[in-house]
Amino acid sequence: MACYTANWNPLGSVFYRKFDLYSMDWNLKEDLRDCLIAPGPYGGPIALLKNYSAKGKSSGLRPVLEIYTASGLPLSSIPWKSGQVVQLGWTVTEDLLCIQEDGSVLIYDLFCGFKRHFSMGNEVFQHHVVEARVFHTEYGTGVAILTKASRFTLTTNIDDLKLRRMPDIPGPPSCWAVLFQDRATMILFAFGKDLYLLDHTSCSLMVPPGMNPLAGSYLAMSISFNHKLLALFTEPGYIWMGSSSLKEKFDDHNSSIQLSPKQMVWCTRPRSKQHAVVLMWDRLLMLVGNSTESIQFVLDEESYLIPELDGVRIFSRSTHEFLHEITGATEEIFKIASMAPGALLLEAQKEYEKASQKADEYLREIKDKGLLSEAVTQCIEAAGYEQEPEMQKSLLRAASFGKCFIDKFSPDGFVKMCSELRVLNAIRDYQIGIPLSYTQFRQLTIEVLLDRLVLRRLYSLAIKICDYLRLSEFQGVSRILAHWACYKVQQKDKSDEEIAKAINQKLGDTPGISYSEIAARAHACGRMELAIKLLEYEPRFGEQVPLLLKMKRSKLALSKAIESGDTDLVYTVVTYLKNELNRAEFFMTLQNQPVALSLYRQFCKHQELETLKDLYNQDDDHQELGNFYMRSSYTSEKRIEGRVSALQSAVDEYSKAKNEFACKATEDQIKLLRMQHRLEDELDKSYLDMSLHDTVYNLVMDGMFSKAEQFYKEFKIPDKRYWWLKISALAEREDWEEMEKFSKSKKSPIGYLPFVEMCMKQHNRYEAKKYVARVAPEQRVRSYILVGDLDQAAEAAIEHKNENEMILVQSKCTPTTDSVILEKINRAKTQILKK
Repeated sequence: MACYTANWNPLGSVFYRKFDLYSMDWNLKEDLRDCLIAPGPYGGPIALLKNYSAKGKSSGLRPVLEIYTASGLPLSSIPWKSGQVVQLGWTVTEDLLCIQEDGSVLIYDLFCGFKRHFSMGNEVFQHHVVEARVFHTEYGTGVAILTKASRFTLTTNIDDLKLRRMPDIPGPPSCWAVLFQDRATMILFAFGKDLYLLDHTSCSLMVPPGMNPLAGSYLAMSISFNHKLLALFTEPGYIWMGSSSLKEKFDDHNSSIQLSPKQMVWCTRPRSKQHAVVLMWDRLLMLVGNSTESIQFVLDEESYLIPELDGVRIFSRSTHEFLHEITGATEEIFKIASMAPGALLLEAQKEYEKASQKADEYLREIKDKGLLSEAVTQCIEAAGYEQEPEMQKSLLRAASFGKCFIDKFSPDGFVKMCSELRVLNAIRDYQIGIPLSYTQFRQLTIEVLLDRLVLRRLYSLAIKICDYLRLSEFQGVSRILAHWACYKVQQKDKSDEEIAKAINQKLGDTPGISYSEIAARAHACGRMELAIKLLEYEPRFGEQVPLLLKMKRSKLALSKAIESGDTDLVYTVVTYLKNELNRAEFFMTLQNQPVALSLYRQFCKHQELETLKDLYNQDDDHQELGNFYMRSSYTSEKRIEGRVSALQSAVDEYSKAKNEFACKATEDQIKLLRMQHRLEDELDKSYLDMSLHDTVYNLVMDGMFSKAEQFYKEFKIPDKRYWWLKISALAEREDWEEMEKFSKSKKSPIGYLPFVEMCMKQHNRYEAKKYVARVAPEQRVRSYILVGDLDQAAEAAIEHKNENEMILVQSKCTPTTDSVILEKINRAKTQILKK
């Protein structure tokens, strides 16, 4: 383990490590500083615009746009023939944005196929772009522009383009970043020693809490991956870290380097208490956090940082690495001299493979502390954060070894981790080049990962993953096969008939294909007739309903929803109809659809009780009216008079419905409520709404034996049930005198073994022995065993000459203390065998 932790670097209370993802084999002739670079998050592709100087001016050669995988394998390239590019960036759907100096934004796919373009407005065109940022929010992908006139323009979603010209600022900022808070997009920028927050209406001066008054001018800033954290770098090399709301300071650090870093990005994982920032200069990488110390790495080549959800990727011409915080589970298992349950379990499994006795010692140490489940969970969790398959296997083998010794351990987490790691290892392969971490994978979801594989045209791998994970057809294979169809409907050079026919010929009746999903894409493109034609191929009526509603075909949607048998779909359509139609037309529509009417009644039971009552009265449905009043007595009425009145109405309706059982049961409930109400008045204790059983039990517990007897007679409680109930309560209140008195009141209908059991349940052997002699002969052996009198139990078993009873007594005996009894039983068994 010491070797394993050799590359761990402590920072405060946690450790960080940097390991290799790939050896880059992209044969770059240019230095990275001569390229515009755009790496995609979540292990995304890397776009390079070559032959660009650091200032964005052409070096004399024709620029080339190239796209590589994260492992350095080329995906595509084209000579750049358009205008001067200021910034590159990736959208959430992995389209490449090329932001030009004139404010136009060109969008390309992964294979350098031009898709479309848009402009950031006339003002940007007139003043030209100085800097740009591509950012991601819950709204999608946005673009922010800073012009030479020191004006900001931004859009929060390039797919729903709405340009916003931000208010004036004091002057050209020294650094700036896009901030997303409370569903609003803002710009944080620095002008000299002042920090400003720019929203759509104002420019406000901000003062970071706890900022060193000698900090000087701001040179760099960084917003975290989740937009919640902010880091500021000032002129003397001072680093401030806090919340992006500028309401809280986490820490600060003096780097002693006055030169502005080339890049500064956050390096923190979700739910971590550590706040760390990575800064990069020409040949130095520095990690600072909740500590006065820092971690420093020497860089051999020009490098570039890619902030991720749980760390930072670092790539250069020859290497691609990942720097991240060690998780708690990994640290617990692998830190030197760790005695954590996961560490012991890992050692136990290794010793077991060596056939060593130490395996049992480690395992016993974990089990004695009751930490075996925690050990297994730790190993499973730690496996997810490992990059090397061999280490993953080692941890999972330990988890598998440990769970064999747990009686009730759900294997779901173990199986899921094994499956997901196999998928991750497949996509991390050099030929695929998507170095997703386990945390990133869980955030990205398998559906998005499959989409990204499809975008890379890795259809075979995507389908194999679907089959391996046993994804539903809708989630898996159908998504891949439908991808082509969804693009097909966007072709405008062919007629609706041609496209619909081509899609059907290609897909046919392939299991899991949703024609309604393809039709929805056609509808989104404004091709209504094509959408209708595609719906004709959809065999599942339930899949048609949402689109039919969107297309204002609501009555047809109701018929299809009922035909599908999906109640959720019917509820959706009924709710839509209720809002769309007037009341009379709505009820008329439901009368023609009995299934929809029935489901609407179910809805009214929870949401509109008065409407439900009107529906029952309209149909003279006395049974349901009785049920309605019954429910109302418990849900709507608070006073006892109102509840009894509602129950009486229920009795009347049940009588009209000729339901004698419901009528009698409701009358008994009325009687019970009234008697419970009187008890509350008399005893000043809550009895209302207890069951008959609980009422009698509590009366006995309270010593109200005559009242309990009254309920017993009034409601004709069966004798056996009443006796069991009473002796259970008497035993719990430890009223042994009353229990003995009750046992002698008349012959027990349940026998006397229950008396013994109840006494022993309260650990009162003295009282239990009083009833042993009265127990029926066939149960006497068991009663003696209950009171711990094994000698008498043996005598009774021998007297009955019952071999099974003798064996039962033997099983309760201890060879060292009950040898005489065992010998006696063995002699009796021998005599029985001789006869």
